[in-house]
Amino acid sequence: MIIDALYAARRTRGSLAGAIFYSDHGAQYTSKAFAAACAADGVRQSMSKVGSSADNALAESFNATFKRETLQGRRASTDERDARLTSFRWLHRYNTVRRHSRLGQQSPITYERIQERSATIHRPHKPRVQVPGVRPGRSNASPLLDL
Repeated sequence: MIIDALYAARRTRGSLAGAIFYSDHGAQYTSKAFAAACAADGVRQSMSKVGSSADNALAESFNATFKRETLQGRRASTDERDARLTSFRWLHRYNTVRRHSRLGQQSPITYERIQERSATIHRPHKPRVQVPGVRPGRSNASPLLDL
């Protein structure tokens, strides 16, 4: 199920390159199959120390919110299909619809898209420098360097 979630995130975002996946040492997160899926998508795994909840507070908070909002008083899902559908519905809403106070009352996907556009629009100008001793047109080396 966790590899399916990783693939769903890739489909939603287009790329996961540079993402960090925080987790505990559960079997699904330490499996070779999950490590290979993360590596293939450019995702770095980050795990807390064994027995340390403070090291992984963000993931623990997320998991607590997930359980509270999906189970809503139930002890468990009725079956695996129900658990998968409930999980993916909640995750889709969490990432695309649900507003987060930390992100200025925007969904994570909206916030990321705005940040990407802002970074593209406001690229700093890279000055070019003339290299002493190299004249333009005299060698295969470029007389200008990007800084």
